[in-house]
Formats: sequence, C-alpha cells, structure tokens
Amino acid sequence: MRSNGPTLLALPPFRGLTRKLILSAAISFVFFLIFGLVYRGLAETIVGLLILVPSEAPKLIWQFATWPFVPDGFLNVLFALLSLWYFGSALEEERGTRWFGELFFVASIAGAFLATLISLTVGRYLPIIGPYDQYSNGMWPIVMALLVVFGRLHANETLTFDFIFRARAKYIAAIFLLIYLVVDWFTGRRFDALNTICNCFVAWAFVQLAPRSGLRHGVSESWFGLRNRYYRAKRRRAAKKFQVYMRKQGKDVNIDASGRYIGLDDDDPDDRV
Repeated sequence: MRSNGPTLLALPPFRGLTRKLILSAAISFVFFLIFGLVYRGLAETIVGLLILVPSEAPKLIWQFATWPFVPDGFLNVLFALLSLWYFGSALEEERGTRWFGELFFVASIAGAFLATLISLTVGRYLPIIGPYDQYSNGMWPIVMALLVVFGRLHANETLTFDFIFRARAKYIAAIFLLIYLVVDWFTGRRFDALNTICNCFVAWAFVQLAPRSGLRHGVSESWFGLRNRYYRAKRRRAAKKFQVYMRKQGKDVNIDASGRYIGLDDDDPDDRV
C-alpha cells in the first residue's frame, strides 16, 4: 500500500569504512585538482601510473588497488560518492565493517585482475570486448558492484535512490547498471565497461560464497577446524598405541572415539576431564 504521509529524505549515517573510503576519494580529487594546476605534466604522469591500464598492470601491480581512487571528473566523483554513501553505509550497517571491507576490496582488486586478464587474452583478438590499450578509473565500477549486491540482498525492497527514483532494489540495480554500460559503450570506454562487469561478477560471487561473518573469519575458522581435526586424529592414534601397550601388560583400558581414557569407575563417560 502506498503511503500518503511525508517522505523523509535522509542519507544513511556517515561513519565507518564507508566514510574513510569517501574521504580518501575526496582527498584524492582535491590533490589531483590542485597538483594538476601547478604541475600538469607530473600530475598526468602520476595518474598514468595509478589508473588501471591492462597493458601496464602486470608490471605496475599496484594499479589493481589504486584505480578506484583516481578521480574522473567532478560530477562523476560527486554522484559516485553519493551512491557509495547510500549503498555502502547500508551494507556496512547490515553486515558489518569487516564484511563490507572484504566485499569492497575483493570486488575491486579481483574484478580488475579478471578484467585485465580478459583484455590481454580475448581483448587482443576481439577489441570490442575490452581493448588492452584503454584504461579504467574512478569509483563507478565498484559502486555498480555494490548496487548489484544491494539489489541481490534486498531484491524486493522499495527504496528511493538519489531522492529521485523510487522502485524495487533489483530494478534500480538493473536499470542503473544497464545505463552505465550503455554510456560506456557509446563513449568508447569499453574496457571500463568490462571492468564494471567483472567487478559486479566478483561481488555477486563474494555474496554467494563468503560467510556472513566475512571471508577472513571463514578462512580462519576453516583453518582452526582443520588443525583441530588433525590433533584429534593424532590423539586417537596415540590412544590406540597406548591401548595395545596396556594389553601386552595384561591390562585392558577403555578409550572413547575421541581418544580419551575412560576410567573403570566413571559412571558417566561424558563427565570427565
């Protein structure tokens, strides 16, 4: 049912990792703006070292991490950071800072790596997919990935995006991603479009595969579980050797499935140290 009451136009809380990412991108924009006015040639050289260029990224590996923080115009930066604030804060509040940080950096780094790999292989023979001599920079590809994740987690939730568009999250994600890719295609930024698609794919895969507590927590839990299984197996082997030794001495001992000794006077095998 549609509400007839007033609509509250408010952005999410400005805090956490989302705030740090926005401030980092804003500081980067101001830096390159001022530095470009004073030392234009040097500023362009630095930009060329930081943006994602498929032909250079294998040698300049930091490009896989730095490309989102290289600005691409005032309006692009403004609306990209507003979108990051809107969706990033919502995801961080819902899933936590660790999960959101892993999502952001895994999607941006792994997505950039995947786009570079496709561009250097298939793109050399089919430039229409993603020419290896183009570049990608700015927050929009990773913001599109966050939008896809939000649409995946809140598919049927109705929301107002940028105070203008009101629709279900899955439709907003699909429409904005399609518009962005079409604009990239007709403006000739096809590698940027490929990078956006790869960022969205990695982000979607992260949501499907990573535990709710975060990828790092899941890996650590798996490691500790593997280590504990190893020690339990080691203890069971030692218990069997001890049992064989005691039988040779003419004594029978009881060992449970975990390799722990069960005394003859133990009424409850679960009540032991």
